[in-house]
This record gives sequence, C-alpha cells and structure tokens, in this order.
Amino acid sequence: MLAGPAGAAPKGSAACYATGGGALEICRSDDEAEGVYALPPACRFVHDVQILRLKDAGPPGPLQVIYRGEPPRKEGRRGEDACPADLQADDPAAGGSVRIGRQVEALATVLPQADPRFVGAAVEGAAPAQARQKPRRNSRESRRARRDARREAREAREQGKMTFKPWPAVNEGDASGSAMMVAGRDWAGDPYYAILTTATEPVEGGHRRVLVQARTYDFQGLDLRVEAEPGTAWMPFGGPPQAEEGRGRRRGGRRAEGMPKPAPVLDETGKAITGHCAAPGFEARGLSGSISMVDRTYHYFYTDVLPADCGAPVGKRRMGLYLRTSRDPLAERTWSAPTTLLEGLPADTLVRVAKARGMDRWAVAYSCSRPVTVSGGPIADICLHYTADLSPGSISALTLFSDPVAAGHSTAYLGLRSGGDALGRVTRDGFGWMTDRYGNLETPGLYPDKGGFLTWLDRRAPRADGGDASSLYGRPVFWATWSVRAKAP
Repeated sequence: MLAGPAGAAPKGSAACYATGGGALEICRSDDEAEGVYALPPACRFVHDVQILRLKDAGPPGPLQVIYRGEPPRKEGRRGEDACPADLQADDPAAGGSVRIGRQVEALATVLPQADPRFVGAAVEGAAPAQARQKPRRNSRESRRARRDARREAREAREQGKMTFKPWPAVNEGDASGSAMMVAGRDWAGDPYYAILTTATEPVEGGHRRVLVQARTYDFQGLDLRVEAEPGTAWMPFGGPPQAEEGRGRRRGGRRAEGMPKPAPVLDETGKAITGHCAAPGFEARGLSGSISMVDRTYHYFYTDVLPADCGAPVGKRRMGLYLRTSRDPLAERTWSAPTTLLEGLPADTLVRVAKARGMDRWAVAYSCSRPVTVSGGPIADICLHYTADLSPGSISALTLFSDPVAAGHSTAYLGLRSGGDALGRVTRDGFGWMTDRYGNLETPGLYPDKGGFLTWLDRRAPRADGGDASSLYGRPVFWATWSVRAKAP
C-alpha cells in the first residue's frame, strides 16, 4: 500500500519528480503541511529529533521523542530556563545530552517536555583558545555585553523592526553528534529499546567519533554499556531525579560523577566502531545516521569521511554512506563490518535511511541544496529518494546529486518553506523523522496519507527572545510532511 492514494493529485500548485526506479513520484506542493516543532528558550537547543511510535497507545506510548540537547548547566536563582543572553555552544569539550520524553498523539507536532537521560561527559584535553579567552560570566565586560544584547532586542521589538545582524563569528556546534533508538528483539521477549549514540574520544590529531550503546525499557532509567574488568558491563545512568532519604540531593547527578568510561561498540571482528578521521574542535564527523529493522535484521546506515580525505580541509572532506547489519542491536560483537553503499558525497552530508511507509522500498533522505542560488548563496533543503526495492544495491544505484557533486545540488528537493531569516537564508541542520518502534517510517495520526514526517533545526531563523548571540541556543526546529504516489503511466 502506498503512503498516499495512487493517482491523487496534490492540492495547490505542485512540481513533481520521479523516484523509486520511475514507479513513484514525489510532488512539492505549496500547501504541504509544515509548522514549528520547537521554539526552545535561550538556554536550550534541540537537534536530531527522532519520534517513535510504540506498540501500545498507553504509557509509555503512544509516542516517545529522543533528541540531542545542550549540556547540563548549574541552575541559577531564576531556574534552568534563565541564562545569560550571550550563552554560546563554543566549547567542543562541553559534551551534550540525550533527552527523551513522552508525547500524546494529538500533540505529535510539538516537542514534549523531556529530561536528559544520558549526559556526555567532557572529553579530555584543553578547551579551545577561543573559549579560554572569553570573559568570565560575571565579569564587568560580560555583564555589559548582556545588557547591550537585551537593550538591542528590546528596542527591536518595540519598533517592530527586523534587525539585520551578521552571522555570529564564533564557531558553534555539538561535538557529541546524534542518537538513534530502536526496539530490541521483542519477538524473542527482549523488553529493551536500544540506543546507539555517538560520542567523541581524544586521539592523536584531535578527537574522533565513537559509537556507544545504551538501553531502556521504561524510557525513565537508562543503562549504559561501560568498560569493566573483564570486558564490559551495563550500569545505570541518569533517570528521573530521586531524593535520598533525609536529603534533597539527586541520585542521578551523584551517579554520573563516578561513571566509568562508556565502552565503544565492537563489530563482529572485535574492532571498535569509530569515525575514520581525527579532527580538532567541532570538525569530527562520522557515524550519524539511522537504524531500521527489516525481517528481524537491524540495518545501521551512516555517513563518514572517506579515509583518503582525512587530511583535506574540512569543507572538502568527501563522505561515504555505509551499512552495518546485526541480528541483535544490544549484543556484543554482532554488528557486521561496514559495506560501502555510496562514495564521493559532498562534505557534511547527512543521510537517513528507513523502510518506506507501506512499501518494500528504502526511503533515503539527505541534506542538499536546490539547483538555484540567490544573493545569499545556495538554498539549503532536504532531498528524498525512494529505491526500487529493499536490496542494499538499490541504494547504491541512486544518483543523489547533480554534477559537480561537490556543490551538493539536487533536483530531488522537498521545497521546504518554513524558517529562514529576513534575507531568506536558511539551514536544514540535524534533520530527523518519525518512525515506528523498528525505525521504519511512520506519520502522526493527523496525517495518515503522508509519506513521512520530518523535523530540522534552522540556525538562521529568529530566536523567540530576538537575540543573535548563538546560532544554536534558542533556534527553532520546524516540521514538514511529504506526499508520494504511484507515477501515472
């Protein structure tokens, strides 16, 4: 069954492109559903959102949301949602957090309240010189900068004018990467959900990505696989705050301080699953992707820098798309060695792959630019193709980009409309989508005929407080659907 009725014409003006080996078409319509998914306060950021539909509608279902967020901060007198106006994500050693929260069906298009279930500890090594040279938070210079930022935002709101400010010069990011969740072998009685998440480890030449493993069965507590003697062990990490007897302290925080080092996931050869390249600061790449279970086999699709390009400038490091498979996402040494599906992708390409909704095909979403440019440069978008079948070779047969490939242009773009600044500049960073518990495409009940449901971070879109200090903190996340149908003969 197709996700949309065969032959149903999209409403409004639309442009269609062929996919699925010529059997399908995706139409860009000017009335395709879009909206704001999250508008975090200036103290928070959100990216790489995955929405899972669980088997049962009751708690902890029907939906669970997992995403990457900001590293924990010490709460001030005004609470955790109050922070200095100049807060920035400029320290690669700060780590990040994996947040998980339950959502009801009627609010599927809104980010739920979520607590940090796993907090990435700061990696070893000195902070970058840029971070070391920042004024202290309570210094006279810092206080003056915050006052100026608040005054400018207030004046802009009072005058009802859009401020035109340059893109923040500070290099910001989340070095921790992304997180992926999928149900374990529930057909064999396994009650756990597996979480594969990327972290960074210090190596010669900087840091590199490494894959680590966690599990949960109630979406409250979380176990992390850690190094132990001998081998590895599961150890509780985080979970909801709990008061100790006679004290108001939080157990989760105390437990995290003495947490052993997370154990890297080992493949069937005993080799740790890591990124190909070491890089300084926020330049580490690799292992971000998605997990999809088909026929009781878990497929882990991810991108990484080609080994031959590790020494190239960061903007010219070509990517490859890789596949590993496993019969059990939580067992040790079960992931296969990587199979290369595509090579020579543009630098920083993010790819998500999942079984298409109602079809025996892969849906392949990837970051791209439209084949046109404006005064502000290329127009960022998210592109999408369907394969002819479920074989890995059908992904390799896809042509994702137009020549020259390094430009990242594609005619298979979805034509997303939401977001952007006053000059029309947009980003489509850290995009994710809605899946069933096995990582295969799903949609909210509000949109039963759609092919899928996407979310993405726009680092250009205005913050709720009008501030411009950070391109990550406080920036909104948007959502959109798409329509796919059988191509008329």
